[in-house]
Amino acid sequence: MTVTAPTPRILLVDDDRELTAMLSEYLGREGFDVAVFHDGGVALERLVEPGGERRPDLIVLDVMLPGRNGLDVLRALRARESAPPVLMLTARGDDVDRIVGLELGADDYLAKPFNPRELVARMRAVLRRVSDPRTTHEPLTLGPLRLDPSRHRATMRGASVELTGAEFRVLEVLLRGAGRIASRETLTEQALGRKLELYDRSVDTHVSNLRRKLGLGAEAELEIRGIRGAGYLLTRPDDATTP
Repeated sequence: MTVTAPTPRILLVDDDRELTAMLSEYLGREGFDVAVFHDGGVALERLVEPGGERRPDLIVLDVMLPGRNGLDVLRALRARESAPPVLMLTARGDDVDRIVGLELGADDYLAKPFNPRELVARMRAVLRRVSDPRTTHEPLTLGPLRLDPSRHRATMRGASVELTGAEFRVLEVLLRGAGRIASRETLTEQALGRKLELYDRSVDTHVSNLRRKLGLGAEAELEIRGIRGAGYLLTRPDDATTP
């Protein structure tokens, strides 16, 4: 018996009607089931109301929206449990929106204008990461940190830590290689599913978020150490074998 994979459900939220019409047609040909909203507040209401919009596998969310902008929508989504992954659309060169989006929990971003083929490639990369069969691995621990990939759950000193999908994957890569340096290229490819681009600071933003959420301050039992020109490593501060 042949098992057919379900069609990925995409929620496209952008007020540019010409763009959304073009993308809906293009994404449909690429095998996606697309729902479109032109208002962030309406999209959010339909996602949370009983009997509303079916939970999408991925949300493609523009920052500049009438009423409730994309960053507000993202913030509201990340306040809820089991929110779907989000790919943000930002204005080209607007680093502030990109960085804030990543800090709020966006899984990836793409600057406008863009080639639809690149959008599809990034969407598929996010979807692959979400459904990665490696998430069936046994829990990982280092000192007070415990990561359970099968349940997408992180705890620090026994307390649950809410991480976005991208943050979780960056931490998983660092934890699997604890005590060894992971380059920014490696973290971008293994955790974010794409090649590192010039001026791409996504990994740095995710690491900053992880330090804050995990409470990795000066007196912490663990640290994510930045090695200039090399990358990052997860280690114990008293481990003399690390750089």
